[in-house]
Amino acid sequence: MSDPALPFARAAAAGALPPAPPPAGGSDRAEGTRRGFALLAAAGLLWGTSGPAGQSLQAAGVTVLAVACYRLLFAGAVIGGCLALAGRLRRLPRTRGVVVRLLVNGLLHAVFQCCYFASLTQLPVGLATLVKIGSVPVFVAAGICLAARRAPQARLALSVLLAVAGLALLIGFPATAAGAGEIALGMALALGAGLTFAVMTLLNRSPVAGLDPLSNAGLGLLIGGVLLLPAGLAAGMAVPLEPAPAALLVYLGLVPTVFAYLAYFGGVSRASDAGAAVGTLAEPLTAALLSMALLGEEMTAIGAVGGVLLAASMATDYAAGVRDRRRRRRRRKAA
Repeated sequence: MSDPALPFARAAAAGALPPAPPPAGGSDRAEGTRRGFALLAAAGLLWGTSGPAGQSLQAAGVTVLAVACYRLLFAGAVIGGCLALAGRLRRLPRTRGVVVRLLVNGLLHAVFQCCYFASLTQLPVGLATLVKIGSVPVFVAAGICLAARRAPQARLALSVLLAVAGLALLIGFPATAAGAGEIALGMALALGAGLTFAVMTLLNRSPVAGLDPLSNAGLGLLIGGVLLLPAGLAAGMAVPLEPAPAALLVYLGLVPTVFAYLAYFGGVSRASDAGAAVGTLAEPLTAALLSMALLGEEMTAIGAVGGVLLAASMATDYAAGVRDRRRRRRRRKAA
């Protein structure tokens, strides 16, 4: 197994090395990077719908642990079933590395879901989502720098600074009448979700031999649901026997989970470090728009500026990729 710190050490060190000639297949790698970023952005858009769905389920009387558990079990069962039908589970190596990665991912999924949905009981959806995912690039950048033991590359630093600035402006959106204690608890839970997701991001940037992204996502989700099941049963797993809650559970398990996590794990191994850090910032933008349209939350002018900065942080990586591809083409023509 390779050292998980090596990809980030190489990324952080790249800025100190002289430019190398474009390797064979560079255009293919550039295309892969573009697709990786697009997949991460799509995952963010889909994830942005999970907050309103989860809050609606909780408003219908479904407990926090039940929402998290049902989401993980449903998504894990769907992906795992597809893998079993395709015969891919039989081919999955039973190595220590695979088992450990799946167990750790399962635990991280469980903690992430619990922290996020619990934060929705203390904060409005828009604010909780913005704090959760807006903190991810900061935690990811910190992990990259700690692993490499050096300052981040300019592109990564710029993306993260834009994200932090946007988050700081958006922190006042939406206004909430919650008390200081509720706000502090909600912020801590949202930041805990962001930290957990950042750890998952860093962990899965280092592949395990024989463990493909689809198996990694599906089995990790399923294991997370199984780990949460005892606590969920203790808290209560009852769901109102009405069409709306049942439809919301299916939607939550399928669209912002199955589709979104498949897109995320398919993109995270291809995107650049900056793309992995900020590609999923489409989630808070989606959550903000949905919370205004469906939940009556309002965005201030300052909050709108923060949204623009978050969008700019995503665009930074794409623009840098376009510039790199143009430079490679010029070098090839000159050669």
